[in-house]
Parts: sequence; structure tokens; C-alpha cells
Amino acid sequence: MPTQSFSHPIFIIGAGPIGLAAAAHLSQQGLPFSILEAGPDIGTHIQKWAHVKMFSNWEYNIDPVAAAQLRQSGWEHPAADAFPTGHDLLEYYLRPLAALPTISANLYLEHQVVSIARQGIDKMTTTDRELSPFEVIVQTPTGRHRFLAAAVLDATGVWGQPNSMYSAGHPHDSLIERITHTMPNFRQETNRYANQRLAIIGSGHSALTALMDAVALKKDYPATDIHWIIRKTDVAEAFGGEENDQLAERGQLGSTARTLVESHLVTVHSGFKITESFTTDEGILLISTDHRQLTVQEVIVLTGSRPDFSFLREIRLDVDSVTESTRQLAPLIDPNLHSCGTVRPHGEAELRQPEKNFYIIGSKSYGRAPTFLLTTGYEQVRSIVAHLTGDTISAKQIRLKLPETGVCRVSTTETSSSCC
Repeated sequence: MPTQSFSHPIFIIGAGPIGLAAAAHLSQQGLPFSILEAGPDIGTHIQKWAHVKMFSNWEYNIDPVAAAQLRQSGWEHPAADAFPTGHDLLEYYLRPLAALPTISANLYLEHQVVSIARQGIDKMTTTDRELSPFEVIVQTPTGRHRFLAAAVLDATGVWGQPNSMYSAGHPHDSLIERITHTMPNFRQETNRYANQRLAIIGSGHSALTALMDAVALKKDYPATDIHWIIRKTDVAEAFGGEENDQLAERGQLGSTARTLVESHLVTVHSGFKITESFTTDEGILLISTDHRQLTVQEVIVLTGSRPDFSFLREIRLDVDSVTESTRQLAPLIDPNLHSCGTVRPHGEAELRQPEKNFYIIGSKSYGRAPTFLLTTGYEQVRSIVAHLTGDTISAKQIRLKLPETGVCRVSTTETSSSCC
């Protein structure tokens, strides 16, 4: 039980996997909490990729504390070595978790956080800052309301803020109806994608998955023409660790992508950094910085996502200027420094902000950097909740072993001889 008391609840923003795990940990410790979810349901972002199979198995996707609480309600843990889809994650884990009485009683849907500050104190004021509770302005179904919180855990993720297809990061223009930033369900959207010329942009795991699904569509609709646009000059860099990856399904993504490229089922445009796009009679014209051109009918942009800090303007944040991650975490995940793809375990100390008792957790803590695993977020939650209870020893412990990607290429600009 906590060694310190809280006069106000701890606010969790976002009812996804990390936010609900935070609720389970806080519930276990007897700490008061409220979960604010902007959407009409839990896991609203997951619903957008419900058809996609995850490359991490159930072992890495379920929080241990949440699982223990679920078992008390009669829930059975899915086979640890099975690979869930987004739908499975939602239906077999997150919905039962959210339905637990200790969590459901504190879950508020359609509660959009508009702004967070210290009560009666703006960002410039230091006097009595840490003694003042957080003031959270929330848009609810009954109007805008003000709440007080003892601590805030921002678990809003990054899914709703996709990166641009342009290499410079500029937002693209009015082509939006021909562009998607989510993983298409090609089988259900044959009217849109079948027998079309498609551009899949990106070199991460989402892009590799989209490539596989697009090729499966091509088997039934042979006129489907698939173009893979990557900024990397060597396509082999996008294949990852393959058989050396300790997550077999993640490694298989790269191996399958290699096979698709070598079999000429996919046309690769490497080093293609998009700088402009135009609507033409034939479709969408993409132009690279080296003046190459490609016209397609549909564009699938899977270049990652970025965090939204708009409602945190009055919070004192320490955010890395490159990755937009928590600053202490940045050296572990910045791909400009290393490309190991694996992040060393970390906890409360690395996630601590200048604003006491405010934390960015989950994928948002990584900013624009990739490679986040749910199991990483669960360890973040465990450490932070331990710190909030006053258990500083437990908060500093590392209780996580992450699977290696099998990739570790040191940047030529890095002075160290090794990484990860």
C-alpha cells in the first residue's frame, strides 16, 4: 500500500494498453485514479488496425499485474506463444481489463483533455509550483469541466498524428482523399486498391506488413502494381535482423520483404525522398528531391507518427529536440546515434519530467522514434507507480528483458565503437 497519501486522484490520459495497465497498477497499490479517454470506446486507435497480426506474441503484450487481476475474475491467459491481431488484443485482453469493477468505475469515455496546468499557476510561475495540484480542463459530453489531479500519466500515444510522406516533414496538400496513413485492409477495400498502382511509403514494420498484404491482394488481382518507396539508399537496411531477430515474427517480416523484392513482386524506389506531389489525370504524381517521378492511384503513408503536445503548453517538459521523446530516453532510441532497434530497459528515472508527478508513458515517451513494444510500456508503468507510492528501491529496479532485433549498425558519426 502507498506510503504517501493523495488528496486528488491520479489522472491517466488514454485508455489503450498502457493507460489501462497503469490503472491496474494504481488499483493494486490502492491509489485513487481516473482514466480519461477521448474516444467513445477503449482502444480506439487499435480498432483502426484490428485486422493486423502483431509480430510480438501474447507474452509481450499482457501486463503481469493486469493479468493477475483478470485471473481473479475467471479470465484465462491466451497462449503465450500465439500472435494476436489488433482485434484479439482488444477483445481478449483490453475489454476484460477495462470491465474490471476497480477500473470501469474510474473510466470516463468521450473525455477529451484540452489543457493541463498547475492550479492557478501558469508555466512561468515557480513559487509553490510543486505544492499545487494539476488543473485539468476536459471537454466532456456535458460540456467543459475542470478537475484537479495529484499526478498525470500521459498515455495518449502517437497513432493519431502520422508523419508526412515528404522527406522534409512538411504536411501534404489536398490529396488527402487519395492518401491513407493507416494500415489498409486490402481484402475489405478491394474497390479502392485492387488492380491499382499503389505506393507504399516507409521502411518500418508497418510498411513491411502492408507490402505483404498488398502482394496477397495482387495474387487475386494481378493488375495490382505495387511500388515501395523508401528514403534509405540500400533497401537491405529495411529488412532488419531477419533470422537473428529474437522476435521470430518480426524477423520474418524482413525476410518476407526481401523475398518479395527479389521476386520482383514489388518495385523498389530506394533513396526516393518525396519533395512534391500533384494531382494529375492519371493519379498522384510524386516527385523526389533528385527529380525522379512516379505516378500512382493510391498512396499508403507508413512513415511513423509523432506526439501531440498541444494540450501540454503549460506543463514544464524536457523533450529531446530530435526525437521528441523524453530527453533522458533519447540517447537510447535515436536512430541517428545507433540502429540497434532495441532499447535498454528503463523506468521512472528516465521518464521523469521537470514537472513533478507528470509523466509521458508508452509510445508517446518515444516521440518519433520507432521500436516501441507494449512490454516496455508496462515496465515504465510499474516503475512510475512504485515511485509514486514512495518505493524508490523498486522504482529503480529493472525487471525487463527485451528481445534483441539482431541489428546493430553504428553510425559513422558516433564516437562509440558499439551500441545497445
